[in-house]
Amino acid sequence: MSQFLNRRIFRALLAALVAAGSLLALPGAALAQGYPSKPITFVVASVPGGILDTVGRIVARGLEKMGQPVVVQNIPGAGSSLGTAAVAAAPADGYTVGMIATSHAINPSVYTKLPYDTKRDLAPISQSANLVNVLVVHPSVPANSLKEFIELAKRKPGELTYGSAGNGQSNHLSAEMLKTATGINLIHVPYKGSAAAMNDVLGGVLTGMFVDSLSSMPHVKAGKLKALAVSSDARLPIAPEIPTFAESGLTNYNANSWLGVVGRTGTPPEVLAKIGAAAAQVMHDPEVRQRLIAMGVQPVGSSPEQFARFLDAEMQRYAAAVKQAGVKLD
Repeated sequence: MSQFLNRRIFRALLAALVAAGSLLALPGAALAQGYPSKPITFVVASVPGGILDTVGRIVARGLEKMGQPVVVQNIPGAGSSLGTAAVAAAPADGYTVGMIATSHAINPSVYTKLPYDTKRDLAPISQSANLVNVLVVHPSVPANSLKEFIELAKRKPGELTYGSAGNGQSNHLSAEMLKTATGINLIHVPYKGSAAAMNDVLGGVLTGMFVDSLSSMPHVKAGKLKALAVSSDARLPIAPEIPTFAESGLTNYNANSWLGVVGRTGTPPEVLAKIGAAAAQVMHDPEVRQRLIAMGVQPVGSSPEQFARFLDAEMQRYAAAVKQAGVKLD
């Protein structure tokens, strides 16, 4: 009899545990089922009008297909870390998400203190796009190819200058990795944003810089800049005359940058998956893809798991580049 009772008690306890587990799972599942039930804030960690903002607003319109308005909030500054900090400080409910760039993977190695922990506080949602960067120089520079530019830099060590969006930014590190790969010596001139740096390249104050194809190609087409190489695997459809770095002899060189969407860690996985699906779907839309490719932007639209693996690899890659360049900011 006691054995029978013990079995009945065991079964009752087991049923209670299963029921408790189901109840614990309900809040996330229920939230996902009803999500979104109010407007979403979409933080873009840059000024309006740039490539991050342009792609960010395309993604924001894609998120609106979930059934609620999406309010874009531009919070630039400190290598995109100010905007990212706003996402990290938000409630973990999926109603504040952010558009981040390559600097997200760079900042942990560059800044001694960040207002958030990149891995602990922020959840990868989807890689939106790869950005093709172009090495451009002023038309007066006596080099019409990457090979000629490297030869020129070796003849004039420490005389050629390059601009960047600031210390530790992706176009700064792209140039530093080029220096390491080729053994050339270029002088870095940091600015507060790529636009200011490119103005000085256009004016002949600087020799050149790395800049995204969306910003640079109108000036290249107008003859105001010379493009020496593009960072993509294949030549750009909008500029098939410009060779890739691999075609120019640097087969293992990577100067790509990228954009992606992150949320607050602790947000129910079902909610993150729902946001990720909407963010990825817009990048796979044929009309959107055609528009972005025409800008020199390569749409991706990955899953949260794929983006997480990509971010880990990028953080390792840039940690090595930052160490090599000796960059450290307070």
